[in-house]
Amino acid sequence: MSTGSTAAVILARGGSKGVPGKNLRKVGGVSLVGRSVRAARAAVSVDAGVWVSTDDAAIAAEARLHGAGVIDRPAEIAGDTATSEAGWLHAMDEIRARHPGLSRLVLLQCTSPFTTAGDIEAVLYAQADQGADCALSVVPDHGFLWRRDENGFARGTNHDETQQRQRRQDLDPVFRESGAIYTVNTDAFERVGRRFCGSVAMCEVDHPPFEIDSADDLALATAVAVQRGTGGIGADRLKGIRAVVMDFDGVHTDDLVHTNQEGTESVRTSRGDGLGLEMLRKRTGLTLMILSKETNPVVLARARKLKIEAFGAVEDKATALASWCAKKGLDASEVLYVGNDLNDAPVMAVAGLAACPSDAQPAIQAVADWILPLPGGKGALRSMAERLLEVHGTEADRG
Repeated sequence: MSTGSTAAVILARGGSKGVPGKNLRKVGGVSLVGRSVRAARAAVSVDAGVWVSTDDAAIAAEARLHGAGVIDRPAEIAGDTATSEAGWLHAMDEIRARHPGLSRLVLLQCTSPFTTAGDIEAVLYAQADQGADCALSVVPDHGFLWRRDENGFARGTNHDETQQRQRRQDLDPVFRESGAIYTVNTDAFERVGRRFCGSVAMCEVDHPPFEIDSADDLALATAVAVQRGTGGIGADRLKGIRAVVMDFDGVHTDDLVHTNQEGTESVRTSRGDGLGLEMLRKRTGLTLMILSKETNPVVLARARKLKIEAFGAVEDKATALASWCAKKGLDASEVLYVGNDLNDAPVMAVAGLAACPSDAQPAIQAVADWILPLPGGKGALRSMAERLLEVHGTEADRG
């Protein structure tokens, strides 16, 4: 049994009317349930595990893929009319059997896809700092709010419509639930049976505040994920990177090979990816290298065009990386490695930061620190380059 005191619980049932299979739909290459699991696992204070409560076998498999424990949710508390609190209370009992010292729960919503480990830590800190029984994530609301009076006429809620119109910045501050994070002390939660189980602390977060309840929401979230492209990787972690090492097939390419009748193979790469790598090479001090198992001369040809060092026909990538780092005066902890398939797993395990395209093999997504928001050969490296430029580039690159 563990001595952990803080667990994260994610409710993810299989049924969804607005967006069928919603919790398994992907945003930025990662399923909604996977995004929540990865954020919670990265939160240092969550020391009693990340748990997904579900009635769906596919969601359970996805949760395990990203490193969560699974709690089987009974049918009677998995329907449309069941409350979230019922699911959380059931999960709490299951977790306590493994973690008797459990004293706090982090309750996460899959429908908020941009929650980060930092957000989770901030809400936990706000609750502890104020000595509150529970806490929630909020976003400031700077709008003029209205309600209907008993006669059906509009009345100002946070302003007096009978007086001279105020400036927006002079309104009393109000806050809206982001819908992403709730934290509770387990004793108070069990006693009251509601997420707001006593004194409530608020924590402002700055992630995009929408929740996914429709196909349009999902499309918007996907666009935002591609634009942000951070994958939850903070600037502090990226600052320690001095080199970027990349697999070729499935990273620089879309992992497809065209073979003609003579057996000659050709692949397809992205001009956008190439431009991104060119900017990295010219505008940062990062060292770039391609490390491939393939013997196809196209690897070296592409590397020459990009003016990047490359090694092909490499069977043991981890050993090759160690040798290369020694020659360059680098430590493996300073390397960002980008791979997409099973033979990349050993080198990803020794690199300081492991990334993969959004269409990488599931087993590779499971061990990657950073799942890039686009597929291999279709913008994955460009999104990586743009994020690295924000951290390692000049003021012009960042601005």
